[in-house]
Amino acid sequence: MRKNGPLTLSSRTVSGNAGGMAMNREPDPARTDVEDRRASWLRWDTMEVRGRTVEFGEAGSGPPLLFLHGWGLDHKAYKRPLSRLVASGHRVLAPALPGFGGSTRLRGRDSSLGSLAAWVEEFLDALGVTEPVVVVGHSFGGGVAITFVHDHPGRARALVLLNSIGGSAWSRHGSAVKSMAERPLWDWGIHFPGDIWPTGQARRVLPVILGEALPNLARDPGAFVRAAGVARRADLTVELEELKRRRFPVVVLWGRRDKIITQDSFDTMCEALGDSTVLTVDGTHSWMIADPDTFGEVMTNVLDVVTGTLPTAPVDRDRPGAVDPGRTVSTRGRPSG
Repeated sequence: MRKNGPLTLSSRTVSGNAGGMAMNREPDPARTDVEDRRASWLRWDTMEVRGRTVEFGEAGSGPPLLFLHGWGLDHKAYKRPLSRLVASGHRVLAPALPGFGGSTRLRGRDSSLGSLAAWVEEFLDALGVTEPVVVVGHSFGGGVAITFVHDHPGRARALVLLNSIGGSAWSRHGSAVKSMAERPLWDWGIHFPGDIWPTGQARRVLPVILGEALPNLARDPGAFVRAAGVARRADLTVELEELKRRRFPVVVLWGRRDKIITQDSFDTMCEALGDSTVLTVDGTHSWMIADPDTFGEVMTNVLDVVTGTLPTAPVDRDRPGAVDPGRTVSTRGRPSG
């Protein structure tokens, strides 16, 4: 088991405006932007948790932030966006979920969200993380994050969902609602190419998919397929409504061009949560991989809100980019350098 020293909170200032949201941090005059990013790359490590191998990335100092990756990928697929989270002043922990990225799959054929959430708690215990963490989950990882926060009260301080599974509806037409479980596999598949193109985005996303998803499929095809089935059937309405009852802080982010997590699924998630903070970006399902700089800007603002770093004075609803529970704020992504 690894031991960790005391955690310290990095001080930050929030000012200016970027992408329609106030989120600029005061620059460090001692470093260039490139040097900052190089210092923020995660270190990749391996450890044993209850006799099973766990691959994970870690970097930074400050309050702990747990990042859970999407289906088919693993922790290394997000190295660029994760480096931006490190720069925000957090100790970022990014495990490869069981069956992905070299982490041993769960015993037998178990791929349930409840078992994965229990595994997450074991991972944090093995690292000696005892204080509540900010949990960030993308896609399938969002479903694991919701279940972890629901099933293990006191282990998390806030939840951030990025184009997450868990909404109850696949599509709605008037009063007719089709559940996520009714969505055929072929409908999921036909929308994956749209998450890669246009060409400018493909330059960033395609190498990640080829470099991470295909090895994961070859390494453990059973875990790959079972996780897909869990994601396809996931309806976490009960868990989301319970988080609403607890008044647990949740922020939902969604790319408006996402066809994998449909707008109807996104809408039903927001309805179950009630007065959560909802932000939309001009992006696809994996917008944070395609545009890590915009992801970093948005998340800096979000983390300041959910961790209470921003002043608690009443929000000026007329100020452009004000982040306020219950209000949808749109920010257009821009090409990343």
